[in-house]
Amino acid sequence: MPGFTDLPDLAMRTLGGSVVAASDESFAEKESLIRPGRPGFQAETFGSKGQVYDGWETRRRREPGHDWAIVRLGLPGVVRGVVIDTAWFKGNFPPHASVEAVAVDGYPSPAELADADWVEIVPRSDLKGDAEHAFEVTDDSRYTHVRLNMYPDGGIARLRVHGEVRPDLSLYDGLSLDLAALANGGRVIACSNEFYSAPDNVLAPGLARHQAEGWETARRREAGNEWLVIRLAARGVIRLAEIDTTNLLFNAPGWVSLTGYDGDREVELLARTRLQPDTPHRFRLEHAGPVTRVRVDIYPDGGLARVRLNGTLA
Repeated sequence: MPGFTDLPDLAMRTLGGSVVAASDESFAEKESLIRPGRPGFQAETFGSKGQVYDGWETRRRREPGHDWAIVRLGLPGVVRGVVIDTAWFKGNFPPHASVEAVAVDGYPSPAELADADWVEIVPRSDLKGDAEHAFEVTDDSRYTHVRLNMYPDGGIARLRVHGEVRPDLSLYDGLSLDLAALANGGRVIACSNEFYSAPDNVLAPGLARHQAEGWETARRREAGNEWLVIRLAARGVIRLAEIDTTNLLFNAPGWVSLTGYDGDREVELLARTRLQPDTPHRFRLEHAGPVTRVRVDIYPDGGLARVRLNGTLA
């Protein structure tokens, strides 16, 4: 897959995305489009509407027009690429699809979105059955919603909208926020090891339900330790660090330390501190200076469920 798929999926349900409207969902529900994970399938599994599909499927269209679904991005931002996945749809996939995007402030209704000024970011393109289709996007605008159009009807399993998070941080002027959160624009920009799971997982919203929803390294067999570097959502002062090892029973790190950076300046935020397995830890930080990046060192290896760096914008 192209490089843009390493960026967060702005539309994913677990990151706050929602399918707010669709022209039709007679055979399979629209909400499936943004579920996490690969689509599943079990042959000869029939419900009252026919074969059960893990995706969005509309009725056979007998009149002019095409079907569509509107997705509110859980993380507003700049879209760098879109993946349209027709997994398991073989005799019922749409032959063509396109994607539009729009930025609307506040909390618009489906009717208000329908009247918005949509911009095409993926032109009408050919699709194949049971295949992933990746489309790079070169538009640098910030968007809050996308509309998936399929021509004329059929089934699509997943829609992935990868991009760079661009939240409105002005809401937090003078207030505390998680400066590391993916939802606020934080990113893991470097990592020593991601053998079992991606480091960006530690910045995801909510609690990790199992080990795979955190970051876990391979077992280290040489000297040294594992680490990751977080680019904060904005330059800020960190007051409270939350290091969560929930679900990591026998593979939690023994210790952790935090180092902050602001340009060439380096400062110790948290000295090497012992951790317990399967435990959310909270550490008050006394350092008062602003930083833009934080290095999280774990000793010697293991995994973390979540990292929260709460503070104020500088």
